[in-house]
Amino acid sequence: MDNNNTSDEDRPAASPRERPTLKTIAYMTGLGVTTVSRALKDAPDIGAETKARVRLVASQLGYQPNRAGVRLRTGKTNVIALVLSIDEEILGFTSQMMFGITEVLAGTPYHLVVTPYSHSKDPMVPVRYILDTDSADGVIISRTEPDDPRVRLLSERNLPFVAHGRTEMGIVHPFHDFDNERFAKEAVRALVAKGRRRIALLSPPGRLTYYTHTRLGFQAGLAQYGAEEVPLRITIDAPLADIRNATERLMRSANPPDGIVSAAGGGAIALNAGIEAAGLRLGKDVDMVAKQSTHILNWIRPEIITVYEDVRHAGRELARSLIRSIDGVDPAQLQSISPPVWPDH
Repeated sequence: MDNNNTSDEDRPAASPRERPTLKTIAYMTGLGVTTVSRALKDAPDIGAETKARVRLVASQLGYQPNRAGVRLRTGKTNVIALVLSIDEEILGFTSQMMFGITEVLAGTPYHLVVTPYSHSKDPMVPVRYILDTDSADGVIISRTEPDDPRVRLLSERNLPFVAHGRTEMGIVHPFHDFDNERFAKEAVRALVAKGRRRIALLSPPGRLTYYTHTRLGFQAGLAQYGAEEVPLRITIDAPLADIRNATERLMRSANPPDGIVSAAGGGAIALNAGIEAAGLRLGKDVDMVAKQSTHILNWIRPEIITVYEDVRHAGRELARSLIRSIDGVDPAQLQSISPPVWPDH
């Protein structure tokens, strides 16, 4: 048969030199192009089996969306921007969140681009850059504040976003958060159960929303379980050497704490170093409850009572919420909070 009259447009299957397209996947799966497109976007109205089949074929073909063409046709970049502090890498926080996000984005048209910033810099700078350059279809932010200017600006400019943390500014927006209030209260209970009554808190910095949640839970625990606070005048954002030195001074004081709650795993390592520098022993002279996003603390110091914050799960929740927000889902339906996970759970 003479096939010389067959046009390129009529030939759906890609040759080894051709870039696979949505039409190629549609031909291989027997589905429509629109269905394939929506399956790759994780659209909620497409069944899980169909999504799996489309993603498998796309993976086998090595399909990658032509981002320049997509932007010309739709105005979309297929980019998700993760605005994340470079100071949050202690004990794998950043990598765990990225793993979770990329797990959800795999098989969708979206690509993750990390836009880093430092605690000491203006967090508005990366957000303004994304908005001014139209370089992303959606944004993930963290370290939220009660009245967060990033949330206000993103809302005003109608760019879909999701926050790792809540705000208190009357704007309904997607978020995923960890229940820091419950963590702090249950941490006090665990220390009191070990006979501890004078408890210090290594807290988040006061400008962040989860500082308030942590303090509320800590104070509620002190009141309910009959303990008192020994002030530790430093936060988890301080350099680890400063936390270590402040802890040593506190433990050498006339009235040191016999229990400590740490809101971060990295801070717990510095706290332990300060306790040892003061000539005291963790698990004997003082007990500690620490939040962690990996299980490393259990290997380093099994005496530490650890509470797990599943940051990889948070990344998955954030990515799912953002994709659904881009698809126009009501932000009130895109809010979730994870409970603390104790060792025996």
